[in-house]
Amino acid sequence: MTKLPLSVAIITFNEEENIGRTLESMADIASEIIIIDSGSTDNTLKIVEKYGAKIFSETWKGHIGQKNSALDKCSQKWLLSLDADEVVSDELKTQIISAITNPICDGYILNRKTFYLGKLLKHAWQPDKKIRLVKKSANPVWKGLNPHDELHIDGESKLLKGYLVHYSYKDIKHHFNKTIDYARQSARSYFDKGKKFHLYNLLLNPIIAFIRLYIINLGFLDGFRGILAGFSSYVYTFLKYVFLWELWNKN
Repeated sequence: MTKLPLSVAIITFNEEENIGRTLESMADIASEIIIIDSGSTDNTLKIVEKYGAKIFSETWKGHIGQKNSALDKCSQKWLLSLDADEVVSDELKTQIISAITNPICDGYILNRKTFYLGKLLKHAWQPDKKIRLVKKSANPVWKGLNPHDELHIDGESKLLKGYLVHYSYKDIKHHFNKTIDYARQSARSYFDKGKKFHLYNLLLNPIIAFIRLYIINLGFLDGFRGILAGFSSYVYTFLKYVFLWELWNKN
């Protein structure tokens, strides 16, 4: 297959279980693969070398800092930013080829669905739409608060059909360890921005988060996995404000 004027940008840290699957889904059409690694000690780098990726080892600067560093190193006309645990579906891949070959806007939004405990979820953690495919000339830059970064561009963007398959959690222990870690990172971002702790946030926001995911977004239709997703949303939100309280209490 003919290579497209496309750079794929990925940040990594100990992703040997995921990165090969991710690169396999795009390596045949991407002219360039940029990897920003923050000190992997497993086989991640050996795997990405097989795909001819350009590897840069950099100290962890947070999700936003790492991803912006990856974008800066891309040389192609189009940039696709992927997480190391995301796989482009066949339908989405066809859409990406068409979007680059016959572009109608400066960026494209991709929908992400989570593969969780052996099943692709249809409702929990949906919708999960993010700008990921952009023109380099649209001045893409990652902004937001770690770990919930957002890609911004100059210009319009449209949604592509198909989806990214997100292999974010290998088991329940990994899921909730990651939930705790993300809650701590979010609290730190809030604290650094000067956001104060309020008891009503701790009491109400976790309930709202559960209701939004499990009921409003129909997470209950995903069965027991939907319950786990809803509960993790509750736990994440609760701990985020607990950690924020802890930071202010210490300072």
